[in-house]
Amino acid sequence: MSWLRSRSHRDWLASETARLLEFARGARVEDGFGYLDANGAPDADRARELWITTRMTHVFALGELLGHPGSRPLVDHGLAAIGAFADREHGGWFSEVDRDGPVRSVKEAYSHAFVLLAAASATVAGHDDGRSLLDDAISVVLERFWDEQDGASVDVWDRGWSQPEDYRGANANMHMLEAFLAVGDATGEPVWFARAEQIATRFIDDVARQHDWRVVEHFAADWRPLPDYNADEPRHRFRPYGATPGHGLEWSRLLLQLRSALAASPGWLEDAAAALFLRAVADGWTPPGGLVYTTDFTGNAAVPDRLHWVIAEGIGAAAALSATTGGGQYEWWYRTFWDFADVHLRDRERGGWRHELDERLAPADRTWSGKPDAYHAVQATLLPRLPVAPSLAVALRDGLLA
Repeated sequence: MSWLRSRSHRDWLASETARLLEFARGARVEDGFGYLDANGAPDADRARELWITTRMTHVFALGELLGHPGSRPLVDHGLAAIGAFADREHGGWFSEVDRDGPVRSVKEAYSHAFVLLAAASATVAGHDDGRSLLDDAISVVLERFWDEQDGASVDVWDRGWSQPEDYRGANANMHMLEAFLAVGDATGEPVWFARAEQIATRFIDDVARQHDWRVVEHFAADWRPLPDYNADEPRHRFRPYGATPGHGLEWSRLLLQLRSALAASPGWLEDAAAALFLRAVADGWTPPGGLVYTTDFTGNAAVPDRLHWVIAEGIGAAAALSATTGGGQYEWWYRTFWDFADVHLRDRERGGWRHELDERLAPADRTWSGKPDAYHAVQATLLPRLPVAPSLAVALRDGLLA
């Protein structure tokens, strides 16, 4: 019996969704959503980060569309909190704020992609403030971040938009692709799918293909690859050294979603999705189990820690590939990932998922402390119950949940 076609397994996934959403409610603080510690309490010593506020707003929009009572007020709370990050003078949103104002005033493509995603999901859930935020975010992203000639996004600007950083990154662009798919589904404008295809072509068809399907993460402003970037800081939270198997899995799923969204899909997308997946598990799955955080470009582990989001993305990618290809190996990996998550990541005592394990699979905090947000884990419980496309919010709105 296939788990992916099993009613009892889908019921189990639904119960895990509910458990995670209940845990995530603990992030609500007076002025937004806090960074959760290992016990599920907001860390009062941390400033608020835009990527957490936006991702949690997206998660609660999914909760609302699922029919979980109490989710709608949390979406409204999140939309108001995102407003507190807005730069009223120069436009866009600060990366980090406290009650006195911006702590980090740079403008990041990564967090702006999640403004788009949160706004799209809130719009689909029927929030008028979500639509106004979406219109604003579209304007900022198209004016400041999107480069049509390059078919990709600039990564970081200073506060006044006068000087972009001399860096381009795959991580921010991957999440822009995710957000573009969500915006296209929310607005019905296919140009967003075309932009997503441009991103995929640059980073995957043009570059990952040439690197044996390992995703090159770091580039100079002229798109010259920087394979040694952050070699002296391999555990960087957002720009770690080397290749990241979890991103290979995330790209794999997103390529399949893009393939379903495009009216005329290029033939390489499905083959690339499979190649990225197989490369990620070949490099990343190492004894005693779990997927390592990063490798070098020969496939050897650089940071052997096991991060929860990597398994979550593996679950989503395996489900999508199984649905698309029918290949039995993807069902096997799907079960393997969930077995690992259940044994090592699901925290039955304190709630949520443990975010990081060391190479012996003991809880660790060498890269991430606490349990910052629920985005990856919640999506891992939903993706197997939904078609590969459209994006999550629209699929839930349209009653496509199995």
